Amino acid sequence: MTFHPAEDRYDSMPYRRVGKSGLQLPAVSLGLWHNFGDDKPFDVQRDILRRAFDLGVTHFDLANNYGPPYGSAETNFGRHLKDDFRPFRDELVISSKAGYDMWPGPYGDFGSRKYLLASLDQSLGRMGLEYVDIFYSHRPDPATPLEETMGALDTAVRSGRALYAGISSYSPEQTLQAAAILRDLGTPLLIHQPSYSMLNRWVENGTPNLPEALEQVGAGSIAFSPLAQGLLTNRYLHGVPADSRAAAHKSLSEDSLSEDNLRRIRGLNAIAEGRGQTLAQMAIAWIIRPQPKGTAVTSALIGASSVRQLEDSLTAVQNLDFTAEELHAIDEFAVDSDINTWTKGRQG
Repeated sequence: MTFHPAEDRYDSMPYRRVGKSGLQLPAVSLGLWHNFGDDKPFDVQRDILRRAFDLGVTHFDLANNYGPPYGSAETNFGRHLKDDFRPFRDELVISSKAGYDMWPGPYGDFGSRKYLLASLDQSLGRMGLEYVDIFYSHRPDPATPLEETMGALDTAVRSGRALYAGISSYSPEQTLQAAAILRDLGTPLLIHQPSYSMLNRWVENGTPNLPEALEQVGAGSIAFSPLAQGLLTNRYLHGVPADSRAAAHKSLSEDSLSEDNLRRIRGLNAIAEGRGQTLAQMAIAWIIRPQPKGTAVTSALIGASSVRQLEDSLTAVQNLDFTAEELHAIDEFAVDSDINTWTKGRQG
């Protein structure tokens, strides 16, 4: 059946400028890290993507090794793009990343020029695209000169294979260094993709912290895992469901469900109920709430396993305002909870 998107798809989603660039992103974007590999029915994927676009989600985020198996999320998205979204390509922002394990041998991981550009070419082939809108260095590489990694991003943009350059999981200091190299090459840093949630607040640490560094270089940010890999939902209020990520050891370990973390989650859930939101809605709203210039997150990057879950999450944009009392109450529970696995080499 031919896809005809909703005519009112731009009426309810806020859009925000990315740093000092001309690009705007929806306040909530859709990530295809989970649920778009070959382990998920194709028609379920299609329904999620169609509904997301109908509700104003114009940004779809991928990476080379999303699946399972590696590459399958991009291959499947390429089929969806061909079937449903090809006429609307210019209404979409599509991103991909490279930096984690993708193929065997020394050239299929981290941040060398050889790996990044080969990976980008493979990603374009899987998705059937001439270019991606954003191409990211997925993580810093301690063994490769930063000049080489940023040079590869510059080449990706100059060659027309990407429109913008991004980085993910870089520290504030690394971000400033990467942005300076890109600026000298003539390709500005557009965006940083950090993990960030009420239980993972590392971006607020340091002098400068990450938001301050991004403001300094004129870049935006898109926060992944705003629901802390599912912790900030109602799924774990009363234990570990058999079909949950924690039970499947899929990006969330049962070790994260300590009694302290469960106490925090229940406390945050009570605040959400007082706001008339689900915990997930409040967690997303907290990430993208209005903040002073230079500290606001451009977009929250969510996942979705069903249309119903997607719709619940996107409802967050309807209530982004917090009182001072609510923020104070949230801060009593919203503390780092040792769940930032990306400092240990896990992908995102």
